[in-house]
Amino acid sequence: MATNSSDKRLVHLNEVTVAMVPWPEHGHLNLLFYLARIIASHNIPVHFLCLAARNQDLRKRLQGGLQLQTSIENLGDSNIHFNDLLVPSSPTETKDVFLERLGEFISRTCHELSTNTKRLVIIHDCLMISYIGDHLHLMSNFKCYAFHPTSAFTRYSSLRQTIHIVDEDHDEMIQQLGEEFPTVESTFGPNMAEHVEKELKWKHNSGDIINSCRELEGKFIDSLAKAKDNTPLWAFGPFNMLPESLDHSLSNSSSGNKKTSHKCLEFLDKQDVNSVIFVSFGTTTTLSQKQVKELALGLEQSNHKFIWVIREADKRVDMENTEERHEKIVLPEGFEERVEGRGMVVRSWAPQLEILGHPSTGGFLSHCGWNSSMESISMGVPMAAMPMTVDQPYHTLLVTNVWKIGVSVWSWARRKEIVPASAIEKAVKTLMGTPEGEEMRQRVVELRDNIKNSVSHGGLAHKEMESFISYITKN
Repeated sequence: MATNSSDKRLVHLNEVTVAMVPWPEHGHLNLLFYLARIIASHNIPVHFLCLAARNQDLRKRLQGGLQLQTSIENLGDSNIHFNDLLVPSSPTETKDVFLERLGEFISRTCHELSTNTKRLVIIHDCLMISYIGDHLHLMSNFKCYAFHPTSAFTRYSSLRQTIHIVDEDHDEMIQQLGEEFPTVESTFGPNMAEHVEKELKWKHNSGDIINSCRELEGKFIDSLAKAKDNTPLWAFGPFNMLPESLDHSLSNSSSGNKKTSHKCLEFLDKQDVNSVIFVSFGTTTTLSQKQVKELALGLEQSNHKFIWVIREADKRVDMENTEERHEKIVLPEGFEERVEGRGMVVRSWAPQLEILGHPSTGGFLSHCGWNSSMESISMGVPMAAMPMTVDQPYHTLLVTNVWKIGVSVWSWARRKEIVPASAIEKAVKTLMGTPEGEEMRQRVVELRDNIKNSVSHGGLAHKEMESFISYITKN
């Protein structure tokens, strides 16, 4: 019987196996999980190599019946396989030692996978290079691709500072910013330069993936590709706009299923359009008690409606224990009573994408982590930027100075100071109640629409993603 062209394509693709190696923190592994589902939808077997407890969380998401927007992507879930990494740790073991042993375990698993496929494609978080790089010599039929969960602007800026790239256009842009440009030392710390140099010298890298798109960062993507001697580079984000997350973010509000509706969404349902500012600093940021007090007072004095998610950063010593231990954060006396009706404080997980996608949400006070920034932009919500560390100051510059879709709460040059309530109050009022804030809102809505077109069939990001799939199956 004759074989049609579609069948031939499936036979060819099955000669390739993909191993996903995330950095085992939720903000990183979630992005590679989104990518895993897209790759698997092309009939490519994908193995997700992560700590057993993390994989269990991902299994639950698939078993929970999250619906994608097209049938082929739903079919792809059966091609995802979870390889549980059981790496016990001791109380006296350092994080680096634990990760080193994790890297050895990952490499052994990759070797086992390589014996059952003609070509093994390893897509790894860039942070894992230090832990898997020395253990891949047992294989010959593999290619590695580094995933960078940050912006092209951050990646290029840190690379440029490390290897001293001459770029007059970049220098001119820095001068136009009119403020202290973040240094690698002030953001990532003194070890970042060493990591970048090791990454550049790593002989196994066959290409890079950036969670961004050309509609947002075309110039910086091109500069980054040039700086890496034109090593293959793909940018087909935002990953949160991939079908799983976009569909899921709208599912609760559109289904009318009150059993699954979070109390934040019920609060938003009662508010006017663009009247509520969402306040959240992610799961890895710790605010001091003094900063919490100033933040509370600033929100109260702004007289704007808000949802404030308070989550004490995870204090885990090792990365195997999945229990999150949260200390009780004390708010100013009488604060919750005084803001009752216009403000909501949430001390547990909240559905960030659904909140940002709700019509009543008109602003986002955030640390400007890349995931949060991309989610806010893709939902058309302007930002009040209050960066804390690592890549966040770079994203703040993108938001406030490059795209002009947000306001800076506090200068990075004054990062060691407590941000006063007056600065928070001013930023919230600017974003939520001024013509300047409305102009930011209009600009971010335009960016949102451009991104939606980009990730849609035939768009630039979609074409780039298809290009990546084609490349890994043929090279």
